[in-house]
Amino acid sequence: MKSLPFNTNRRRSSRPFTVASGFTLLEMVIVLGIIALIMGGVMVTLKKIGSVGNVTRVEGDFSGIESALMAYKTMAGHYPSQQQGLKALIEKPTTAPRPRRWKQLQTKPQLDPWGNEYIYKYPGTKDKSRPEIISKGDDGIEGTEDDMSSQDE
Repeated sequence: MKSLPFNTNRRRSSRPFTVASGFTLLEMVIVLGIIALIMGGVMVTLKKIGSVGNVTRVEGDFSGIESALMAYKTMAGHYPSQQQGLKALIEKPTTAPRPRRWKQLQTKPQLDPWGNEYIYKYPGTKDKSRPEIISKGDDGIEGTEDDMSSQDE
């Protein structure tokens, strides 16, 4: 008969029953409380970082929209009117001033990071020679402090 790789004839220890070491309920509650405080701080920090990211994204969107508007002007001979707006980059305008040549430059309206469509003004409020693109900002209301303009410095 083959011997087994371990001893099956072990005797139980004669030592008295020992208390298992571990954490008490109070210790677990304290640790979970500390973790919750740390996570709360992380969430606040991430929200601040996210708002900086949204501002950076808006600035990038301004550059992209301005490039599309320059391409539109090159083909059409002029910028879209304020009435035609940014929709002129998606659909060929049917109202005056009609473009000489037209090509679809966007497939859908571009939204800012807060889900609002950008506002188009031509002529711009600060530089009348070029269009202005405006984001309503976090509150979604035009004309408030958090608005961003492509003509801001």
